Amino acid sequence: MPPPLLETQNSSSKVEGPEYTFQTGEGTYILREDLQLATPPPHPSETPVNNANPLATTATPPTSGVKLSIVILNPKQLRPQLPKTASTTSNLLRWRGLGKQDNKLKDVREAKDSDLNGETASIKSVGNESTASLPSNDGRMFGEGNVALTQTMSRDVLKRRKPKNNMVKSNSSFISRVITHDQLSKRLAERDPGGAYCFVNVNRAFQWLDLHSGPRAEPLTKILFTKAHILSHDVNQLTKDESHIDVVMGSSASDILWYEPISQKYARINKNGTINSTPVAKIKWIPGSENLFLAAHQDGSLVVYDKEKEDAPFTPEDTVDEAISIDDLDESVLNITKSVNSANQKANPVAVWRLASQPITDFAFSPKNRHLAVVAEDGYLRVIDYLKETLTDVFSSYYGAFSCVCWSPDSKYILTGGQDALLSLWSLQDRALVARCRGHDSWVTGIAFDPWRCDDKNYGFGSVGDDCKLLLWDFNVGMLSRPKGTISKTRGSIGGQSLSLFRHRTESTTKLNRLRSDSNRTGQEPSPDEEEGPEFMKHSVDSRLRVAQLPPIMAKAVDEEPLCAIHFEQDYIVTTCTSGHFRIWDRPGKGDNDSEKAEMSA
Repeated sequence: MPPPLLETQNSSSKVEGPEYTFQTGEGTYILREDLQLATPPPHPSETPVNNANPLATTATPPTSGVKLSIVILNPKQLRPQLPKTASTTSNLLRWRGLGKQDNKLKDVREAKDSDLNGETASIKSVGNESTASLPSNDGRMFGEGNVALTQTMSRDVLKRRKPKNNMVKSNSSFISRVITHDQLSKRLAERDPGGAYCFVNVNRAFQWLDLHSGPRAEPLTKILFTKAHILSHDVNQLTKDESHIDVVMGSSASDILWYEPISQKYARINKNGTINSTPVAKIKWIPGSENLFLAAHQDGSLVVYDKEKEDAPFTPEDTVDEAISIDDLDESVLNITKSVNSANQKANPVAVWRLASQPITDFAFSPKNRHLAVVAEDGYLRVIDYLKETLTDVFSSYYGAFSCVCWSPDSKYILTGGQDALLSLWSLQDRALVARCRGHDSWVTGIAFDPWRCDDKNYGFGSVGDDCKLLLWDFNVGMLSRPKGTISKTRGSIGGQSLSLFRHRTESTTKLNRLRSDSNRTGQEPSPDEEEGPEFMKHSVDSRLRVAQLPPIMAKAVDEEPLCAIHFEQDYIVTTCTSGHFRIWDRPGKGDNDSEKAEMSA
């Protein structure tokens, strides 16, 4: 018999030297700590797949590298994205469906409104929400107006609902083992309220780390799954507080887990692929919603789930045009097989959109909570007005698949990365490609804007790739170098009138860009201002000679293995690689002991 496979432990090291620093205009970034996340051995029931040929097309276990979700329960400084106003409380309460609970929330509102004065007390009183998830100015929510989605309020409107199943005592064959810290209760009681928690996946292991208090290498909880790898996960920024964190995970086995780590409770959604049997490549909570989250399955579908609803086998509702099959739909079509406005909302799914014939690789909600940017292996960036369930724009990569996408903090720009080794910057207002960012030598795998280096004119962002490099970028519309031979553009607009030279529409696109079922609609009619939206537009690939080029301000190989994720916080940035390196880089003048030194000197 083969020897038993032993579970290894995380390790932490402090390394020094010029190779563990990089220089920018603002100063020197220093590697604070290098966490080596333990890669779990395969489950005994898994059949190892050994194929040394990198060009082989045989099936291999799906994996997405090391992804991370960071949450700060009581941030010392909110992300500088949206202005803090006295209307924050009423808007936030309205999102959560609490606006009608005037009697129950009167004391809460009065106590918090009296302490606003531009501060964040009202936000902390309701879920400790940061500005990253605040509503747009109109305050609309996804599915608003559908009475079938109205939630029944409990007696205590601020009480959080938790999953029903105990993770530690679970006898599910889906979960192999749960390892909790032997001093978990003490660690939670003594934690820094302003510290950061991190959730991270390594193949079939999912770990909960405390990045601020205690040894970071010791996970608070480690979950090992039987035959599933966690591909994506997300934390609900609306419902987080000191006693509750909602985490949702998507797996390679198509199962989705709603997990509450403090109580160690969980619920299993889409069990055994009841609704969709393909892996979940990306999963995120819908902004402003306590219950709804969006999952991208690898068959090209986007599915909206409710964490508290039971699953039911899904059959598409009646299509508008039965003569058109899903195989005939192209990249210009958003096929809605179940609408969020459907009256049939007793069980999951809440909504189903078929978007692509190839796997979706990433999606991102705009900070103003109106648009959804989706990228896929077919090489298209799709922009969706998800409140109206309409496709507005389709852009193409220079070549190859897109792998990642994100929004600027003000929702003006979309950033994508992909197999063309480029970062592409798109303007939502001008509906055009603004710049191509060259600097990587291989596929771009992770991108993110830096909220602390963004304002109304300047934008800072970072990227990582399979070339093991970390690149930092600064973008300003006025600094873009115009390529030779470009046509002069109208002042005040990035795209200008010359955009018409690069746009085209097909005859079928007008009719097919939004197929949907009306058989089970609730009868809720859109208001006149909602009926008219931007005309759908499919954009052709822009020539290299007509697109500005943006160079990086810093490029450095920061790991020995391909990188897969980057995350920005106020005092540090985090990079991860495919082999499990979790590296924390202090910003210039920042560090673990800065606050302690300041207190001692005072």
